[in-house]
Amino acid sequence: MSNIIFKQVFRFIGLVLLQVLVFQSVSLGEENFNYVNVIVFPIFILLLPIRTPHALLIFLGFLIGITVDLFYQTPGIHASASVFSAFVRPLVLANMEPRGGYNVNHSPTKRNFGFSWFLGYSSILMLCHLFFYFSVEAFTFAYLGQIIMRTVFSFFASMAFIILFQFILDPKD
Repeated sequence: MSNIIFKQVFRFIGLVLLQVLVFQSVSLGEENFNYVNVIVFPIFILLLPIRTPHALLIFLGFLIGITVDLFYQTPGIHASASVFSAFVRPLVLANMEPRGGYNVNHSPTKRNFGFSWFLGYSSILMLCHLFFYFSVEAFTFAYLGQIIMRTVFSFFASMAFIILFQFILDPKD
């Protein structure tokens, strides 16, 4: 049990540091409009064990989001998107449940459920996270075209790193 907690704490700290030290400075696009934001910290929410209670999942989503917000100086934007991702995660898992059901001791990883399952699962959650994030950031749907464009471009960049994370680190839990 303590081994799982240690791994999650290490993953939390590592992803926050990776996000704020490396990916915060990545800026692709025009000067007035940044099309690509690489957001990788939601991997923490994606890879939490399936048996994680819903209330704890939402709290951990808030915790990682507000931690990133402290470094980005964006009061609550990342936190709200992370809470939303944590909220919809059980719904996505329920809709993608394999025929034999889940082993609740596993984390939803490529190793445990296969690459195509993980790609679908992580894609749905990342699209939800990014669309919610950019919608809250714009705070109006008057910029719906820009919100969708930023979501799509950031989705491909973020998913490239999430897939790379899965292949390089290949987390067991």
